Amino acid sequence: MEKVILVGAIYKRETEINSNEYLEELKLLTLTAGGKVIKVFQQKINRLNAKTFLGKGMVHMMSEFIHVNKIDTAIFDDELSPSQQKNLEKILNCKIIDRTNLILSIFAMRAQTAIAKIQVELAQYQYMLPRLTNMWTHLSKQKGGIGMKGPGEKEIETDRRIVREQISLLKKKLIKVDTQMKTQRKGRNQLIRVALVGYTNAGKSTIMNLLSKSNLLAEDKLFATLDTTVRKVVIQNLPFLISDTVGFIRKLPTQLVKAFKSTLDEVKESDLLIHVVDISNDNFEKHINSVEKTLKEIDAIDKPQIIVFNKIDKYEFIKKDEDDLTPSTKENLPLNYWEKTWMAKASQSVVFISSSKKTNTLDFKNLLYDKIKEIQAEKYPYNNFLY
Repeated sequence: MEKVILVGAIYKRETEINSNEYLEELKLLTLTAGGKVIKVFQQKINRLNAKTFLGKGMVHMMSEFIHVNKIDTAIFDDELSPSQQKNLEKILNCKIIDRTNLILSIFAMRAQTAIAKIQVELAQYQYMLPRLTNMWTHLSKQKGGIGMKGPGEKEIETDRRIVREQISLLKKKLIKVDTQMKTQRKGRNQLIRVALVGYTNAGKSTIMNLLSKSNLLAEDKLFATLDTTVRKVVIQNLPFLISDTVGFIRKLPTQLVKAFKSTLDEVKESDLLIHVVDISNDNFEKHINSVEKTLKEIDAIDKPQIIVFNKIDKYEFIKKDEDDLTPSTKENLPLNYWEKTWMAKASQSVVFISSSKKTNTLDFKNLLYDKIKEIQAEKYPYNNFLY
């Protein structure tokens, strides 16, 4: 495993607690990618250093630690500019990776199907293009001949041209994929379409297996599912289609959102969203905000939703003493507090379940049935007498 240090900035409007939470997630991402975290560096800043991201003193301290402990990689929790990455590589003398590059690497590891591999490869090339340096490894031999600069062309210019050619080729492939997927979706227009969305590792695939009686990969890992899977489900006498989609995450790279357009169109064109939330995660409310932000980016935020608070079997809280007058925090709030809070929101359809233990799953299915029946009656009124 690569020896890694993590680097985070505590911005003016952020608390140290928030920064620690973000770095804990970065640590989990690093472990998923196969790295071993040796130390975490943080610095409070008013504004970023245009050259080295953090201040000179902190960068010098990191450089000494990296040299003494023979660190392989430094991973930053924010996206670095090409110049910042280049400067840091020179000063720290190790591999520099930012959050975006780390997530792209994990996606590349998880991609199984041809479509997913094309999408991830395109996102990686789009990220690489402005970051090419003279240290770049050859993608292919230099080209000569008519219309080319020939052997006198600089290596960096050759590399940029090759990357642009790859981006163009992959975009053409994705256009074909997009056309095929649109044709497939047209054939499903007679049934209500439901899409599972949520933060990565919230339990979407487990819920998919529960509803469709499938045996899809459902692991306790980040981004275990990249490919969209569609299954036909019947609850009571009501048939509908359900799709499992890629999980979202805080600061989901823009390159991935664009490259996964074909996959995310399944969400955009659905009739109902099942927003799965891991209630056992202390940051679940922030996860909800991150998912909603991505839904806004793909114009799907206004769709009808059912919020499913999953993993209630793993929810833990510390019970306060009766004479303890300190303010309540997330750590000492019982589950029924969240149930009352969220279920009181009239605009939301909410249910609390454990998909792995099958707790309250009948309530979830009944809620889903009622919601789909309501959409069915509005969208296909001539078929309503069947249900």
